[in-house]
Amino acid sequence: MIYDVVIVGAGITGAAIARELSRYKLAVLLLEKEAEPAFGVSKSNSGIIHAGTQNPPASVKAWLCVEGNRLMREEIAADLGLNFVQCGQLIAVFDLGDLPELEKIKKEGEALGIKGLEIVDRAWLDEREPNLGPEVQAALYVPSAGIISPYRFVYALVENAVKNGVELKTSQKVSAIRRGADGVFELETGGEKHNSRFLVNAAGLFADEISAMAGAPTFKITPRKGEEYLLDKKREHIANHIIFPLPTKTSKGILIIKTSDGNPMIGPTALDVEDKTDLSTTESGLAEVLSGARRMMPSISKSDIIAYFAGLRPVSGKDFIIRHEDSVPGLINAAGIQSPGLTSAPAIAVMVAGLLARHGLPLEPKAEFHRLRPRPAHLFQVPLEETCRLVAKNPAYGDIVCRCELVSSQEIYEAIKRGATTLDGIKFRTRAQAGRCHGGFCTTRIIKIMQEELGFPVTAVTKRGPGSELIKDERK
Repeated sequence: MIYDVVIVGAGITGAAIARELSRYKLAVLLLEKEAEPAFGVSKSNSGIIHAGTQNPPASVKAWLCVEGNRLMREEIAADLGLNFVQCGQLIAVFDLGDLPELEKIKKEGEALGIKGLEIVDRAWLDEREPNLGPEVQAALYVPSAGIISPYRFVYALVENAVKNGVELKTSQKVSAIRRGADGVFELETGGEKHNSRFLVNAAGLFADEISAMAGAPTFKITPRKGEEYLLDKKREHIANHIIFPLPTKTSKGILIIKTSDGNPMIGPTALDVEDKTDLSTTESGLAEVLSGARRMMPSISKSDIIAYFAGLRPVSGKDFIIRHEDSVPGLINAAGIQSPGLTSAPAIAVMVAGLLARHGLPLEPKAEFHRLRPRPAHLFQVPLEETCRLVAKNPAYGDIVCRCELVSSQEIYEAIKRGATTLDGIKFRTRAQAGRCHGGFCTTRIIKIMQEELGFPVTAVTKRGPGSELIKDERK
């Protein structure tokens, strides 16, 4: 079989491109080297839907961010059943002498078409953010920013793309790419071969390697490590907005981040590294994050932290790389998609579809495109009366598996039905194992359900794919 398009990478960018292309009469294959989508760069995303204010107004990423924000607010969240919370953001200053910098950010944001920007004083902040420390003097209020679950955003895009005919193959690491005399790409993935007329490279940290394999070694990805720290859900209301300090030339600074699931986060750091697998956290990173967060909100304590993690952002210069490589006709690179990549993804997808069309891919709309995806039920997000209704309809919603995060057995069953094959896949879809006990009470029950539903032995259950098995058969 020759596909019309093969997309390499099922993170947020590849997933959005797959869903956009599923609108058309095309044969599309989405390849992912990990056991499930969202297990690469996207899993460590902060979940912020940026407004676009902190990007150079002449950059591609600024315009794509603004358009992606609009698409999320007006279309994507409703169509895909996502829990998008438009909480707004604040960019805080500690010195009134920095107000001209806020004015500059405001002016640039308005030039990008961002609405409702307002510089607010300490009285405004005291009323709406009572936990701010005394050093904060003023802020730029950006109402269109919001929060979302980055994992469930990826899963929703992939599920909808598959419903509309896209083929998904996981555990498919690309080892070689050849382009024949007829212009068809041949990709090798662990013993399998996939042929395609067009190739879209959305491989995140490894996009430079995929591009080089395809014959276009035109850029280099440098991982930028960001350490972040998740707080206990009891601190859910510590902040009402996403709170940024005034950015520097190299960083947006240490943030206080509301999340759509309740637990606040603090971070990230920003340190360029060489190792694309370095997800370690450090004492120095923790100290930097705590210091930055406490300056804005002194009541934050180290004892509030329930999880430490790090993510790697795929950096290549100051802007996104989204282009057709003329030296390799048919290759589209969507690379260097660091912040605000999550926000920009739907707009990037539209841009990539346009590039494909301009270089010879016919985009004929389907007679029927299934744009809607029912919103999954999560007990931690619904009021008590809705929980009672769900339990009356299906008693499995009353069978609580994860007590920390209030996750029922029915939600575990639904996650497996939607594609979860690993413990992390269950966690990212449902939040089971994401509480303070880190799965101490629920993991064995989840494993039992996975055995029953997926039909494989307990020794085959993994945290995140081969090599992360939890239980060893000592008889072998």
